[in-house]
Amino acid sequence: MTSTPVQGVADERFAALRDAFQQHLDTAEELGASLAVVEHGTLVLDLWGGWADQARTTPWAADTLTNVWSISKTMTSLTALLLVDRGLLDPDEPVGTYWPEFKAAGKEGVLVRHLLNHTSGVSGWDQPVTSDDILDVPAATARLAAQAPWWPPGTLSGYHLLDYGHLVGELVLRVTGRTLGEYFRTEIAEPLGADFWLGLPASQDGRVSHVVPPPPSQLDLSQLPPESPARRTLGGPGLDASITWTRAWKAVGIGAAGGHGNARSVATVQSVLTHGGGLLSPETIDRVFAQHTDNVDLVLGVPLRFGLGYAVSNPASTPYVPEGRVAFWGGWGGSLVVNDVDRGLTFAYVMNRMSPGILGSPRSDAYLQALYGSLDA
Repeated sequence: MTSTPVQGVADERFAALRDAFQQHLDTAEELGASLAVVEHGTLVLDLWGGWADQARTTPWAADTLTNVWSISKTMTSLTALLLVDRGLLDPDEPVGTYWPEFKAAGKEGVLVRHLLNHTSGVSGWDQPVTSDDILDVPAATARLAAQAPWWPPGTLSGYHLLDYGHLVGELVLRVTGRTLGEYFRTEIAEPLGADFWLGLPASQDGRVSHVVPPPPSQLDLSQLPPESPARRTLGGPGLDASITWTRAWKAVGIGAAGGHGNARSVATVQSVLTHGGGLLSPETIDRVFAQHTDNVDLVLGVPLRFGLGYAVSNPASTPYVPEGRVAFWGGWGGSLVVNDVDRGLTFAYVMNRMSPGILGSPRSDAYLQALYGSLDA
């Protein structure tokens, strides 16, 4: 088995994390991946290695990008928080204040914070819906505005799997006149010098490492009640990971799952939550943790706590995430970003070979354990 050495730089304190990464590459558990850590605004670890393709002909490079799935949500959330910080968006205001059409079908009382903490009752589309439908963002968003919530808004979380970016992105559009991808790019990514995209230009396609789909899911949606939020969300539409290989998917960059980047760019952007980055005030960062949900999520079926735009620490379901003011989320297949505000630390892991599951993987668990083991040593 041919391997490539780990590339990049790392503070000597994080030798264990570098070693864990090299081990996963040597055993071929990783195909290609990148890791990054930002501490108090400084990039202290920036590693990459492996291969950008299954044939192992193209090494994963410093500027390789890949689809990061639901890590995209953290970029969408940060965009909303920037609008909150600038006084353009109020989490406690009804969504309909900014987006009047959303008040239809009994959604007058849905607040902005209900979108951001996955309690709006609109976790997906009424059926039938196809992957082509959701890539037509204006039409798909209008459908969400017209439909009724699937459970009482503001009560329980139900993970907004694929429509999170449509919903929050429409608020961005109504408030700024710019699409989510445009606003994120010009107001966050470019000022930070971050190579992350919600809508990837064709000129960047040559740098993309296509994800390797995970093993087939063992989840049988037919065993769930037809009207359950889990069945309606997870099956509407059910996506094959190979959709990310298409130009249409890359171009749209839906804010729930279509972002492209690497660990360095993810950590650079998300570290705004752990040090402000000149974009967020401490008061806005505090709002992420001020209120949270605490229930078995109606879609994912595990105990989760959602704050304002992020999941927050919950030992019951995410023991690999430390307690405290920690905001995080993962992408389908194992990618992960963790913002430890108390330690001023942001960790990011992005890879191309997908594992089963949404909330991390054995590989991401190992890396995070190595990181915190280094800090506690």
